[in-house]
Amino acid sequence: MRVKICGITQPQQGQAIAELGATALGFICVPQSPRYVNGEQLQALVKQMPSTVDRIGVFANTSLTDIQQLLETTELTGIQLHGMESPEFCRQVKQQFPQIEVIKALRIKTPQCLSQTLDYVPWVDTLLLDAYHPQQLGGTGQTLDWDTLGQFQPSRPWFLAGGLTPDNIVQALQLLHPDGIDLSSGVERSPGDKDLSKVTQLFKVLQKRHTPDTDRVRYGAGFLKP
Repeated sequence: MRVKICGITQPQQGQAIAELGATALGFICVPQSPRYVNGEQLQALVKQMPSTVDRIGVFANTSLTDIQQLLETTELTGIQLHGMESPEFCRQVKQQFPQIEVIKALRIKTPQCLSQTLDYVPWVDTLLLDAYHPQQLGGTGQTLDWDTLGQFQPSRPWFLAGGLTPDNIVQALQLLHPDGIDLSSGVERSPGDKDLSKVTQLFKVLQKRHTPDTDRVRYGAGFLKP
């Protein structure tokens, strides 16, 4: 199972989080976000991250040209589209950057919203389900209605996001079986300032629930041991 910690703004915190066991780090390229990093900051951040982790740039309603400019100057391994991007736009992104993982985030307001994932499946590598908020695109601390996701089994790998914390992650994973989890505000002191004690607690909780017959959580280049 992949573990993505999103909203990284400080190099030392990103490095420490990778050492603790994160398999992916997310960098917010959305100016309206309190976790925003500009192109220069992104370049410096990504350069200092270990090659063992996936480095995901998070965009929202960004043009292909602007995405391409950032990809030319950074070593991102993935693009997360967290806005109102259409399936057609996702197709264009995947065709233009075939070597890059394309993640489409969808904010789920009602169970009926899950049907829209079918439109994106042909054009993305990974789906991400986040909680709906009328003003904010993510990092809200609000959880999804996990009960409505019990039968969600897309034909693409998917991340569960939305209000996950070290305190509720076990409950979420008892109800659902995502391919990955995505945390931001749930392991922060303030937007963009990660709380390494909370990140440590997260991996301790994940390690505790692990047995040889259940989900494996990758720890660096290996796996967490029971």
